[in-house]
Amino acid sequence: MSTPEPTDSFQRDRETFERLMAQRPRVETELAKAVVGQRAVIEQILIALVSGGHCLITGAPGLAKTLLVKSIAQIFHLRFQRIQFTPDLMPADITGTEILQEAGGERRLAFVRGPIFANLILADEINRTPPKTQSALLEAMQEHQVTAGGTRHVLEEPFFVLATQNPIEMEGTYPLPEAQLDRFMFNVVMDYLPESDEVEVIRRTTAGTAPAIEPLFHAEDVVRLHALVRQVPITDDLVRYAVQLAALSRPGQPQTPDFIRDWVTWGAGTRAAQNLVLGAKARTLLQGRTHVGVQDIQSLALPVLRHRILLNYRAEAEGVRIDQVIERLLAAVPAPNAR
Repeated sequence: MSTPEPTDSFQRDRETFERLMAQRPRVETELAKAVVGQRAVIEQILIALVSGGHCLITGAPGLAKTLLVKSIAQIFHLRFQRIQFTPDLMPADITGTEILQEAGGERRLAFVRGPIFANLILADEINRTPPKTQSALLEAMQEHQVTAGGTRHVLEEPFFVLATQNPIEMEGTYPLPEAQLDRFMFNVVMDYLPESDEVEVIRRTTAGTAPAIEPLFHAEDVVRLHALVRQVPITDDLVRYAVQLAALSRPGQPQTPDFIRDWVTWGAGTRAAQNLVLGAKARTLLQGRTHVGVQDIQSLALPVLRHRILLNYRAEAEGVRIDQVIERLLAAVPAPNAR
């Protein structure tokens, strides 16, 4: 029996993968022109980008969040929009609105697109705006479309949202409910740099103009990578491991560890396991490997789970942090190669 010829789609996906591997060092080089350090943050955002997920990023002001996202948009040749969320921001300010236009003696309603119609959206301080406006963004994230005047407007692919929250100022904010937080693939924590990196930032930003970032990919390449990520093989044991990490974070399960029952009010849902597997596949692809390993899942447990597990008052009283709970969960759930 003859071997079937590869399809054009398969060939394009393979060429995109080969170009990604060839250009991967240059991606880091181009990003280093603008951003110092933050390697774990960059890796997590790139994983979300190539797998088609959205990110919630938590970090204090002045940590180059906007610069990082703009730089990634330039490297992948994506249209970038930054939306500053404020208490008076309305849904139409994000999605767009219909206006009355006159042409040829006739009046008609025309839809004027809002800033949501881009490839890469930075939703700055998403918890500063009321729930109605938050919902307009989250609907677009989930459905990749907006509806105005009964008309459905499809967003251009790829569509990726990075929303920021300030962990310091909580007065006058509208915290996202757990069901809406679950829409984000990762909760990325962006912390202050080590002293040596901070010195380099100050040296650069008080000197000359930063070098221009060179585009290395196109939007179509990102869409092909989304399809390619889902073709990365993973064993059933690793899928079951991801499911167990999510399931055992829930206090009501029979095999739930005692520390989960003591400290956790609400655990992670099914979407957490989906994102662990999808993110592990994307990490495997970005590192040029062909099969997902245990480390791929374990390395993403913190960003995937930290916004999906709700600690109770006892945990807060004892000073327990969510990352500590997740690390104990990783230690408590046997990995496939440990059985």
